[in-house]
Amino acid sequence: MRRPVVGVIANAYRIEDRFATQMAGERNLRAVAEVAGALPLMFAGSPEITDIGALLDTVDGVVLTGARANVHPAHFRAEPHPKHEPYDLHRDDMALALSQACVERGIPLFGICRGLQEMNVAFGGSLHPEIRELPGRMNHRMPRLENGEIHPDPTVVFADRHDVNLVPGGAFARILGCETIRVNSLHGQGILEPGERVVIEGVAEDGTIEAIRIADAPGFALGVQWHAEYDPQSNPINRALFDAFGEAIRQHKRQG
Repeated sequence: MRRPVVGVIANAYRIEDRFATQMAGERNLRAVAEVAGALPLMFAGSPEITDIGALLDTVDGVVLTGARANVHPAHFRAEPHPKHEPYDLHRDDMALALSQACVERGIPLFGICRGLQEMNVAFGGSLHPEIRELPGRMNHRMPRLENGEIHPDPTVVFADRHDVNLVPGGAFARILGCETIRVNSLHGQGILEPGERVVIEGVAEDGTIEAIRIADAPGFALGVQWHAEYDPQSNPINRALFDAFGEAIRQHKRQG
């Protein structure tokens, strides 16, 4: 039997500030291959290049990865500001339409960091460009040195930093077998108002929304604010999520 195929969205990137490329982090690809048990297929995060219908006829699931760029505020009726750049308008268009299409067709969808934010916006929600600026919130951005540079040690950058309280009996609590988990934190933008079909399943100690599902989705449609792709090979929480995603894509493939 053919191995399940998972589409992994790419991001716009320029090499030497001249050459336009599409890029996806290798940890996302390895998580799909090594834990979910599927063939990762990177696709361009641009509707000018990737036809959504053709893509969804090809894959058994989709991962919306994290990314450096923020979702453009125009998608949730807010004003852009240079300090919140960069933006990736093509990925916005691709990911928002793709989120709706995956849910409509019952194709398993897993959103990670920016992916969770895209899922929220796709269903009418809004984002705050800097969650840490809201009263009572912690700094969810990655650790930096005193000189402002990003910490050079990835084990420090991706270390678990805060708890997330899960909804008892919810999808995440059932998958993970517990109601409190500890996760990493590497984001500035975050959910401000949940979308109409966005169900909050996990909240950080400071009230930041960390886990969501899409209500009445016929298939797997979950999003996490943390970077679950970093260590699912060794982290039991993140492994359980990619295991559940893997089972969902295999079930979808059997039904297809």
